[in-house]
Parts: sequence; C-alpha cells; structure tokens
Amino acid sequence: MRTKTTAKLTKIGNSRGIRLPKALIEQSGLKDEVELIARDGEILIANIRKPREGWAEAMEAAYQRGELELTEEDHEWLNADLTGPLKDDE
Repeated sequence: MRTKTTAKLTKIGNSRGIRLPKALIEQSGLKDEVELIARDGEILIANIRKPREGWAEAMEAAYQRGELELTEEDHEWLNADLTGPLKDDE
C-alpha cells in the first residue's frame, strides 16, 4: 500500500524539519534512528541497515531451496561473531 501526503518544511535554527504523520511512520516501519539519502529532487528516509544484515538468513534460504551448497567453513563464517575484534588465533 502506498500513501501520499504533503508536509511543510519548518525552520529550526539554520535547518529545516518536517513532522511525519504517525500513520506514515507505522506503515513504513521506521525506527527511532533513520538514514537520509538525497537524490535528484527528493530525500529518501529509511531505517538504518547494519552491515551484513540478513545475509545469514538469505544464505540459509538459498541453501534450503537447493540453490547453494554450504561448506563447513561457510557455516563457521555464518555463525561467527563479527561484532568485535578478532583474536590472534581466529
């Protein structure tokens, strides 16, 4: 479902802001922190995506559909904690 509405830019110091209607926020699933992407004549507001977000699920789904063969090393990488620094032996 696509909803279209209008809003006015409001002066906030040297910047401008808009108020987003609750219904649009709920429909889009926006979280508290978003990223803004400027394109020709438009600004895209999107949830921030973490690096590699959804990769493990996509790989597993492809494997389950028979589109991909995962090795033992692949499974180790998919299950690895990639949030912190590596230890010397890793």
